[in-house]
Amino acid sequence: MKKITKIEQNRDYTGKKKIRVAAYCRVSTASDEQLVSLENQKVHYEHYIKANGDWEYAGIYFDKGITGTKKDKRDGLLSLIADCECGRIDLVITKSISRFCRNTTDCLELVRKLLDLGVHIIFEKENLNTGSMESELMLSILSGLAENESVSISENEKWSVRKRFQNGTFIISYPPYGYHNEDGAMVILPDQAEIIREIFASALSGKGTGAIADDLNTRAVPAKKGGKWTSATIWGIIRNEKYTGDALFQKTYTDDSFNRHKNYGDQDQYLVQGHHEAIISHEVYEKANAVMKQRGREKGISDQTEKYHNRYGFSAKIKCGECGSNYKRRINYKPSGSEIAWCCSRHIENAAECSMKYILDDRIKAAFLTMMNKLIFGQKLILKPLANSLKGQNDNSRFEKINELEKKLEKNIEQRQVLTNLVASGYLDPALFNEESNELSRQAELLRDEKENLIYFIGGDMSRTEELKKLIKFVSKSEMLTQYDDELFLSYVERITVLSRKELVFELKCGLKLRERLVK
Repeated sequence: MKKITKIEQNRDYTGKKKIRVAAYCRVSTASDEQLVSLENQKVHYEHYIKANGDWEYAGIYFDKGITGTKKDKRDGLLSLIADCECGRIDLVITKSISRFCRNTTDCLELVRKLLDLGVHIIFEKENLNTGSMESELMLSILSGLAENESVSISENEKWSVRKRFQNGTFIISYPPYGYHNEDGAMVILPDQAEIIREIFASALSGKGTGAIADDLNTRAVPAKKGGKWTSATIWGIIRNEKYTGDALFQKTYTDDSFNRHKNYGDQDQYLVQGHHEAIISHEVYEKANAVMKQRGREKGISDQTEKYHNRYGFSAKIKCGECGSNYKRRINYKPSGSEIAWCCSRHIENAAECSMKYILDDRIKAAFLTMMNKLIFGQKLILKPLANSLKGQNDNSRFEKINELEKKLEKNIEQRQVLTNLVASGYLDPALFNEESNELSRQAELLRDEKENLIYFIGGDMSRTEELKKLIKFVSKSEMLTQYDDELFLSYVERITVLSRKELVFELKCGLKLRERLVK
């Protein structure tokens, strides 16, 4: 006898296929601040897509540190298009046309290509859906505006800044160490000013920038934002004319392709003498710089060449575990031949203050290869657990606050743009423009400070996560290494701490600290 089983109707089934939706995000630089902004966008779109019952989440595609004017260099966008071609996506959401493309030709080309594949795009800011458009006229107009948006804003902002350079009303929003802003004016911080005077005095006495930095770090003198002193920081202070009370504006400039350049006379510069109270005299400033330039000439360094401490992969990367000083490169001459070694700078100056003796360059390189090969061989045991521990550390409430601050900053920029347009057209009195513009600049500074504080808490973990992803990607595809490479070392190692002549610690950019023995 036949057995019949009734299968109940699925009353939840509507017969309607869900739309597979992906999002595209982009930020223009790879800084910690922009990295957090990118993470904000990713969190927003993931929640937004999953909250729609008719949509199926198809992923987030993103680019960081890439300009919107160069489509061929945006791997995330190209990957999105490739998945659309493979039929994995039905709809794409992006913040605005300018985030998607700032080139009219590229924008229309991509939109047409996706429309041919049956994929529509929603531009949130412009409230535009390519699936409901009867013609390309509106998109062409909007993308044309987006293409010119950066140029227009940039030129107007440059005009505004130059005007403030010329009339001496420009506010230095981020004063150097030794000063702080008070009602738009640079005011001396007495404790920090004493450190500045000490740095110049040390330079005049013949001390090198590395030695000055090491001395300040040993005494636990906090640098700007509580960081560590470096040779480059000291060199930057000695070269900074602001400590004389003067201010030289437009040391750098942005070209028509939005690339930043050092100004070697390509653009006008503006020197404002007596801009603020001086910490050191012009005479001390000029003598200290003359001493530094002479030291540079003796070592074959010029202002426009690679800095001395970056000539070798290990330079400024090796720290003494006993006294905390930097290691310096030395060549030991022996009857059997010469050998490259690295030695603690304090031990070189006075062996009684640090007992750490030199270590050979070849042995450090061999230890690095051993460490990397261990990671290649045991990545699942070492790197994967660290990756899992870093997941989910992002604080959504902080992201929401950062989003709120970014919106306020965007509004601030729009208000300044309106002011610039009004004064440029002659509708606003220049004196009133300066007053309103400076007030908006102060508000923007407060908003940026609040945003930076939030980024400080979450940016570290995110940066380490990104570095860890890069390392995992490398070791998962790499064969065992047989030869040392400076570029590889600099890509993954933050510093080396020497514990003894037999053991050191590699501190990786992803946060891992791995001990290795120095084998003879």
